[in-house]
Amino acid sequence: MKSERDRINEKAESESKFIKNLTERMASVIVGQRYLIERLLVGLFGNGHLLVESVPGLAKTLSIKTLSDCIKTDFQRIQFTPDLLPADLIGTLIYNPKESAFTTKKGPIFSNIILADEINRAPAKVQSALLEAMQERQVTIGETTFKLSDPFLVMATQNPIEQEGTYPLPEAQLDRFMMKIRIDYLSPEEELDVVSRMAHTSAAASAQPVCGPADVIRVRQLVDEVFIDDKLKKYIIDLIFATRFPDKYGVPGLKNLIELGASPRASINLIIASKAYAFLQGRGYVIPEDIRAIGTDVLRHRVIPSYEAEAEEKTSEDIVNEIFGKVRIP
Repeated sequence: MKSERDRINEKAESESKFIKNLTERMASVIVGQRYLIERLLVGLFGNGHLLVESVPGLAKTLSIKTLSDCIKTDFQRIQFTPDLLPADLIGTLIYNPKESAFTTKKGPIFSNIILADEINRAPAKVQSALLEAMQERQVTIGETTFKLSDPFLVMATQNPIEQEGTYPLPEAQLDRFMMKIRIDYLSPEEELDVVSRMAHTSAAASAQPVCGPADVIRVRQLVDEVFIDDKLKKYIIDLIFATRFPDKYGVPGLKNLIELGASPRASINLIIASKAYAFLQGRGYVIPEDIRAIGTDVLRHRVIPSYEAEAEEKTSEDIVNEIFGKVRIP
């Protein structure tokens, strides 16, 4: 008689062809950036949002647009600017004098896949409007609340270099992102491939669909079934608590370097992201390597370094990596 774990593992293996087709279809349009593609799929199947930090020109827009094409969903790119208003994002009420009534004009947030480009250039009111959409999967226009489409994924971007005229994202909003990922320049070989494909005046070809929204929702249900042992759940809790009380978890040297540790939402997101990552590897169960592979992406924006850490030039990523190196793997 098959165990529950074996049954789930067979399901994951049977879906591996679908995942492989989706990944290969995206990679046929996007050169390199395997890390970005994989994290996009973790966010999609884990029902979470992504914050991407990189310099311009590294195919962020192309990646998220290609994902939308591959899963046959609506896509909207919203350029965040200092003069953007919440109504520009979620929509507004328009008065019709002939009928003496208001009608609702929905904004670009009513889409499946959203690219919030340079999110830190928008003022706090706009960021708050996006916050409700990300967390509650709904928006309120006037006195009416509208549910957003499913699937719903926000990929926000910010430039790590140019900070003039920006509004830093508050910790409460950063915590709404399942992952914060950083992408770097391509290798010389990958960039040569890029110019060979893209250095022409005609428009680039878009990716052909592989699946639809119903398939995404079905896979999410399978991700929920991915098995994670109680010992690994305890390992995740230990990692999170080590960001709050490092002296109790074998890293006393970090006590003065952490201003704020990870929230309970980090524990939830790390479990979900680990299960989605394991599923992408064709497994129906989580292993410690899955947690370590995805853990930095889940935690780097949730651990706030202290002034002392900044003086020592220690980043949140350095702190998280040290915690992963010290907390014992079950």
